[in-house]
Amino acid sequence: MKARILTPIALAIALAGCNSATTETTASTEVAQQTVNVEASNPFYQEYDTPFGIPPFEKIKMAHYKPAMEKGIAEIEAEIAAIINNPAAPTFENTIEAMEKGGDLLDKVTNTFYGLIGSMSSPEMQAISKEMSPKFSAMSDDINLNDKLFQRVKAVFDQKDSLTLNTEQKTLLEKTYKGFVRAGANLNDADKETLRGLNQQISSLSIQFGENLLNETNGFELVIENEKELDGLPESIVAAAAATATARGHDGKWVFTTHRPSFYPFLTYSTNRKLREQLFYAYTHRGDNDNANDNKAIASEMASLRYQRAQVLGYKTHAHYVLENNMAKTPENAYGLLDKVWPASLKRAKQEVADMQEFANSQGADFKLEAWDWWYYSEKVKKMKYALDESITKPYFELNNTMQGVFYTANQLWGVEFKKRDDLPKYHPDVTTYEVFDKDGSSIGIYMTDFYVRESKRGGAWMSSFRKQFKMYGENVQPIIYNVLNYPAPVNGEPVLLTFDQASTLFHEFGHAIQGLLSDGYYRSLTGTSLPRDYVEYPSQVMENWMTEPQVLNNFAKHYQTGEVIPAELVEKIQASGKFNQGFATTEYMAAALLDLKWHTLETAELQDADKFEADTLAELGLINEIAPRYRSTYFSHIFAGGYSSGYYGYIWSNIFDADTWEVFKEKGIFNQEAATGYRVNVLQSGGTEDPMTMYKRFRGKEPNPVYLLERRGLVPESK
Repeated sequence: MKARILTPIALAIALAGCNSATTETTASTEVAQQTVNVEASNPFYQEYDTPFGIPPFEKIKMAHYKPAMEKGIAEIEAEIAAIINNPAAPTFENTIEAMEKGGDLLDKVTNTFYGLIGSMSSPEMQAISKEMSPKFSAMSDDINLNDKLFQRVKAVFDQKDSLTLNTEQKTLLEKTYKGFVRAGANLNDADKETLRGLNQQISSLSIQFGENLLNETNGFELVIENEKELDGLPESIVAAAAATATARGHDGKWVFTTHRPSFYPFLTYSTNRKLREQLFYAYTHRGDNDNANDNKAIASEMASLRYQRAQVLGYKTHAHYVLENNMAKTPENAYGLLDKVWPASLKRAKQEVADMQEFANSQGADFKLEAWDWWYYSEKVKKMKYALDESITKPYFELNNTMQGVFYTANQLWGVEFKKRDDLPKYHPDVTTYEVFDKDGSSIGIYMTDFYVRESKRGGAWMSSFRKQFKMYGENVQPIIYNVLNYPAPVNGEPVLLTFDQASTLFHEFGHAIQGLLSDGYYRSLTGTSLPRDYVEYPSQVMENWMTEPQVLNNFAKHYQTGEVIPAELVEKIQASGKFNQGFATTEYMAAALLDLKWHTLETAELQDADKFEADTLAELGLINEIAPRYRSTYFSHIFAGGYSSGYYGYIWSNIFDADTWEVFKEKGIFNQEAATGYRVNVLQSGGTEDPMTMYKRFRGKEPNPVYLLERRGLVPESK
């Protein structure tokens, strides 16, 4: 049972009526009563009275967040003081486990706040985030740099071999101890103060980077007044552009933005090369316009500060610091993988350019292809080679049907079922909520989806949780998991039709979600997707494989108008085209991954000219002009406003495990129950409770073979 803590706020209330003057006493009593009322109305201060403990979104007001965060910080301070001042000798229970059980209130409010700021951002939320960021940084440093606390942790760690701990407890102990060391617990006082300053600066700059990018993305619009300039665009895209125009005050016109659901279709289908160039330039120059939202200086300063922090902590570079905790272990190992793939992917990309140029020339083009031509001409070549384009496949990938295909796959593999619940709280009308049941009929969690693009939502797609699964308080606390995507919203009641890539993304993000839902661990910090950055994408990438299997496609890929199941010949074409354009896809991704590593293997604190640094890096790689990196520095939010710094390579590292795992299901059957159970037990439900490679080898019987990844992408001949 966790100790009851008298927080500073409660203490202030208790002392409010102790002044001697009557008028002051009355005034203080009124203030105290107001404070009590505020506390009483703050949903974060009591158990949620909602089904499944879902946050009561309709009751949460903007004024509730900051006080709850500050109170949460105060509670943690009191909890840490109680651990430090415990007269008993340090034990796993009174030190390591006591720390793990701390911070319930802060966990509760931040899960909600940072979950919503990604999809429901507002100036008010951004202001709270900016104000609280240095406070959270300071709190983290106060814990990590507290020598008395560290000495208790170290005392437990030093006796680990004599303790009777299970596997998960051993993992928690090791991660806790190493976390303190990596955070600077062994530094002298002067270096600790330096580290505090660096952490606060990095935290504030990261928030500013994200704000700037959101403003840049929302700020641009390509307004089209002449209908002839819409030539080549599908009707659904034109309708969406008209709806966007109306929403932005341009009635009777069409608006395209740098949001991906608008950007990608325009570059793929528009016959207007000049407009394609204009939109491509806007997309690839977000944060690089020498205005109030420019991110060049922020990227450079963050790289410098991260290097300085790594030096203080005793690491050669920021990448060496980060990767010590990843499966790659060192930047050299990460580069080793990328260097194996880069030459083959670049060679293939050059051949793809030649194919597109030949096609363009045959159509009378009198220009050399540029980066803004790639999507348009690759789609033309794909249609020529495979008689396949998005206009043929999209009618079979209606959003709701595709979601049912995801559920069908999960049911066939693990017996889980999803029941739609319209009676549960949700934070936006676009959210759809499901209760999830295991194969024995027991309820295991809540799953929410938020599919449609809106200006308050950051770009991309992701999974997270309002609450993780854990058992550390004696009962199995069920997870509340959500997926956020950015699909075009329905227009005029028409169904949402997905591109093949968008449908794959739905399967991908669900791969993260099912890991959170099937989690079965004891400690909150080790469950779900609490994994190294270069392993966490593995379960989501595996999930994509099932989508292209005929048995799965036949279940959900039905024409949205006729109900016709996707024809077998179309399935064959989809599978045959699986390696098409992989040179481009791999090269543009790897260019970003290598750019990330280049920023974070800098061995100098000197500020860089971000544009020059990036251009020099890409030139050194030999990246061709027809390809831009998937993320340029100024909008590379994964590494400058997210948790992927030095780790963007992790997607392809995870792909090794994904391709190797799929070999099991190819050999035994895509719904083989022995393989599905082994994968569930050793990968999905175990989360970060043990070393990932140990768990993987338990499932596979050996380490993964990288050759399957290269074969899948068509970068080497198949071995069998």
